Amino acid sequence: MASTAQEKKLNVACSGHALVFPYPSQGHVNPMIQFAKRIASHNHRVTVALTRFVASTVPAPLETTFSSPVSIATISDGFDEGGFSAAPSPSAYLASLESVGGASLVDLLRSLADRGDPVSVVVYDSFLPWALHVARQNGAAVAAFFSQSAAVNAVYYHAREGRLRYPLPEDGAAVEGLPGLPRLESDELPSLVKVQTAPGYAAFSEMLLNQFKDLDKADVMLVNTFNELEPQEMDWLTSVYVARAIGPTVPSAYLDDRIPGDNTYALNLFPLESSACKAWISAVPVGSGVYASFGSLAELSAEQITELAHGLLAAHRPFLWVVRDPDAGKLPPGFSADAERTGGIVVRWASQMEVLSSGAVGCFVTHCGWNSTMEGLALGVPMVGMPQWTDQPTDAKYLEDVWEVERCIREVMEGERSSQIRRRAAEWREASRRAVDAGGSSDRNVVEFLERCCKPAGGRKEL
Repeated sequence: MASTAQEKKLNVACSGHALVFPYPSQGHVNPMIQFAKRIASHNHRVTVALTRFVASTVPAPLETTFSSPVSIATISDGFDEGGFSAAPSPSAYLASLESVGGASLVDLLRSLADRGDPVSVVVYDSFLPWALHVARQNGAAVAAFFSQSAAVNAVYYHAREGRLRYPLPEDGAAVEGLPGLPRLESDELPSLVKVQTAPGYAAFSEMLLNQFKDLDKADVMLVNTFNELEPQEMDWLTSVYVARAIGPTVPSAYLDDRIPGDNTYALNLFPLESSACKAWISAVPVGSGVYASFGSLAELSAEQITELAHGLLAAHRPFLWVVRDPDAGKLPPGFSADAERTGGIVVRWASQMEVLSSGAVGCFVTHCGWNSTMEGLALGVPMVGMPQWTDQPTDAKYLEDVWEVERCIREVMEGERSSQIRRRAAEWREASRRAVDAGGSSDRNVVEFLERCCKPAGGRKEL
C-alpha cells in the first residue's frame, strides 16, 4: 500500500480532461468505463462517449452508478434506434460508425471546448482507429485502448504485418515467425486469422487487423492486462510501441478497493436473474459449485450444448449455467428436472462478478473471452476453458484446460492437481490486486500516462 505522502501526491488538483471512447458492445464498454473510473480516482475529469443506442439500453442514467466524477456524453453511430443489429451488415455498421460517428465525435469535442472544458486526451478503443485522427485534429493527446490480451494483440500485429504463412501448419505443428509469443499451434490462434479471409467475417477480420493502423502516431498503447501475467508479451509490445499494461479493469471492490462505490459494471445489456442466482449461492456449500457462462456474443451448437449439459450433470456438482435465449431451445429434453436433482439451475443472464466473488464457486467453465478470463484471475477462481471463436482459443492456451467438461471439472475440484490449481488461482488473485494497488505495476503505468498525457496541451510530455 502507498504511504500517506504518496496518496497525497496522487490526489492533486484536477489538471486535465480525458474522453474515453469505447466500441459500442458490452465487452468493450465495461472495461473502458472501469478505466475511466480509474482515471477519475486520480482527480481528473472524465467523459465517456457512448452511442445513443447503447446509452438508451441502460435503465437508469449511468452517472448515478458512479461515485467518481465520470460524465456520459452520447454520439450517433447512424443507427440510434437499434445500434449494430439495425444495420444491414457488419460492414455497413462499421462504415456508418466511422462516418456518422466521426462527425458526431468532432461535434462533441468542439462542444466541450466551447464550454471551457477542452479534452486533454482521447482514449479510443483500438477497434476505432479513425478516432486517432479526430483527436489529433482537435488538439488532444491520443491513447489507444486494447481490450484483449497482450498475446492476442501480438498475434494480430503479426497477421497484419504478413508474418503468418498460409496455409498454416496442420494441428500439432508450431506456427513459426511470431516473436514475443510462446510456442503456438495453429488451433491455438485466434479464429479470424486461421485463414487469410474468414468466410462471412471479412469486416471483423479487417477491423481486428486495422487496430494497428497508424498506432505509431498515438502517444501510448494501453493494454488490458498486467505485466506479471504476460511479461514476455508486454516486453515485446513495448519494443514495438509505447505500450503500457493498465489492467485488470474489473471493479475496484474486488481488487484494491480504492475507488469508493465501485462494486459493479456500468452496463448490462441483458436482464439479470438476480433472485435465482442469490438463492443458488446461498444454498451451495463454499467452493463446491460450478459456474458456466459463455459471454454476451457466442452461440453454441446443439452438440456443444448437449456435451456441456451431460458434463455438468455427470460431475455431480451444483451448477449455475448461463444460457442466453438463442441457446435455450437447444437444451436436452428433461434437462431442467435432471439439473434440479443435482442442485443445478439455468438462468438467462447473471452478474458474473457477484457469482464468482460469492465463495460458492469452485470452478468456472468459461468461453475464455478476455474479460471473463481477467475476472476469474482477479477473483482467484479456477477455470476450465471451452473457447468458441476470435481470441478465445489463444486465451484458452494460457488457461491450459480445454473441453472434456466432466473430466476438467473433476480435476479442478477433486483431482490430484486440484490443490495446486487452487493455490495457483489464489496467487493470481493476489498478483491482480497488487498490480492495480497504489505503487503496483499497472497503477504506476496509469499514473505515468496521466502525468504525461492528461494535461492541458502545453503541459504534455512524451512517454
